[in-house]
Amino acid sequence: MSQENDIRKQNKPKMGMGMGMGPGHGRGMSGEKAKNFKGTMSRLAGYMSKYKIKIIVVIFFAISSTASMIIGPKIMGNATTTLFTGLLQKLKGSGEIDFKLISYLLAGTLMLYLISALFSYIMGWIMTSVSTDITYRLRKDISHKMNKIPLNYYDKTNHGQILSRITNDVDTVNQTLSQSMTQIITSIFTVIGVMVMMLSINWMMTLAAFVILPLSMGLVGKIIKQSQKYFKEQQASIGNANGHIEEMYGGHLVMKAFNGEDASIEKFETFNDSLYKSAWKSQFLSGMMMPIMTFVGNIGYVLISILGGYLAIKKAISVGDIQAFIQYVRNFNQPIGQLANISNVLQQTAAAAERVFEFLDIEQEISETKTPVENINSKGEVEFKNVHFGYNPNTPVIKNFSAKVAPGTKVAIVGPTGAGKTTIVKLLMRFYDVNSGEILVDGNNIQNFTRNELRNNFAMVLQDAWLYNSTIMENIRYGNPNATDQQVIEAAKAAHADHFIHTLPDGYNMILNEETSNISQGQKQLITIARAILANPKILILDEATSSVDTRTEGLIQNAMDNLMENRTSFVIAHRLSTIRNADLILVMKDGDIIEQGTHNQLLEMSGFYSELYLSQFDKIN
Repeated sequence: MSQENDIRKQNKPKMGMGMGMGPGHGRGMSGEKAKNFKGTMSRLAGYMSKYKIKIIVVIFFAISSTASMIIGPKIMGNATTTLFTGLLQKLKGSGEIDFKLISYLLAGTLMLYLISALFSYIMGWIMTSVSTDITYRLRKDISHKMNKIPLNYYDKTNHGQILSRITNDVDTVNQTLSQSMTQIITSIFTVIGVMVMMLSINWMMTLAAFVILPLSMGLVGKIIKQSQKYFKEQQASIGNANGHIEEMYGGHLVMKAFNGEDASIEKFETFNDSLYKSAWKSQFLSGMMMPIMTFVGNIGYVLISILGGYLAIKKAISVGDIQAFIQYVRNFNQPIGQLANISNVLQQTAAAAERVFEFLDIEQEISETKTPVENINSKGEVEFKNVHFGYNPNTPVIKNFSAKVAPGTKVAIVGPTGAGKTTIVKLLMRFYDVNSGEILVDGNNIQNFTRNELRNNFAMVLQDAWLYNSTIMENIRYGNPNATDQQVIEAAKAAHADHFIHTLPDGYNMILNEETSNISQGQKQLITIARAILANPKILILDEATSSVDTRTEGLIQNAMDNLMENRTSFVIAHRLSTIRNADLILVMKDGDIIEQGTHNQLLEMSGFYSELYLSQFDKIN
């Protein structure tokens, strides 16, 4: 079975304690500017190209909705003019108010506003479906990418940063596409339409309205520039707080054991204070835009009212046109303010999208071979030929490692911490690729297999037992998804886990919590061993597999593992050398090299490094 997910999921960040997940979090989380705004937005547009027809329909409804809203004030102005003229005529005794015409005009205005609202609803519904689908595709692409990125990326990258790209950054893109895109379309057409209607009423009043526009845009521009800095600080502060919570929650038992609560709280409060200050400033400055726009707009209303009154006295304009013009000025200022705010949002969206695309562009694992070897009847023969490897190529961990393991051989790999024991296993399962040399399985270079085909030959039991939030039955079945319940139970019996499972509430149907803290460490290890037994592989890898069980259980496990390892190639990494005395071959490693090899008795007779390691376990400190 493939164990790639086992390794990957150990590195999985916990999602339950993330911050910045409330309303509006996306905008705040993406306060930084994009390095390549144009390129990023073009690439995002590529994701939208699939929805051309829907977007054209959205634009049509946007134009129709905007046109309906724009025509409304003009008709209302005509109604006002009709009322005002009729009232004057009635006072002079020369006529009556034409209420019938006024009612038609008002009904027409109401109808236009209803049509506008309906079109806006349809436009929002379509755009929401588009944005949600794009968000789904982005997360799907990220998920697929995560399975193709080399493990060294996860070794070097903060898990909170990866989580942020999947959640906050994608959500920011979603919010912009579902909300801001429709605002951009309607705002642009509103500005153009209102400008035309204002000019059709009176060019002098239109010029007066435009006089205040530079003042308004200048003030808004300064606010945006200043708030951008604090949004960026907010981004960093949220990341720091997220990372700290992740660390403390993941290791809360150790933190409590060493009385680290006060230091943890103090550190969190530092991050929280920084977040509070930057968030307060950024939100305060952003919140100032609309009041400033309103204040400047009111100044414009005063100027327009005075000029309109003067023109009305000169009979150059009607009273209804003044009313309509004031409404148009309001309709003009609002989309201008929206466009100013959206320009900031687009920068944030571009930054979020850029982070997502950067993740999608990370160099993948070496591509699978186009002519893979099929290993249907694996024998389990393994050979290392002059293997060199370093997580950093300039700092080698494995130096000229060579060994040949016959099928069915039990191989123990021992040595001090940092000797490269676990690294050898990671190379064997091709979690990492060698810098030079080659590793052969059944005489074929492992790079000539697909990764899935290669890992189908292995089952692995790690020192850190990984289980997930599901039943014990399903956690064991992870070793073979097609196994029946009875086969799962038989595997548990072989691993000596059946007895303790029956003592638990609900037995095999007991659900392990997210941290698997409702069973002991030793019980977790027994379940992972049962999983490996169920996988029934040709090659076993046991990395300190019995390190977390008591002595009696260790003996039982050893008997079960001896039966399991019969006729199977097994690699056993152990610090407790008493557990590998019956190994067919012991490879003694130091500083990335094999310095001794042989059986337990042969190595003891050599009185070398292995002998020192073995005898040191029985030393007594006086």
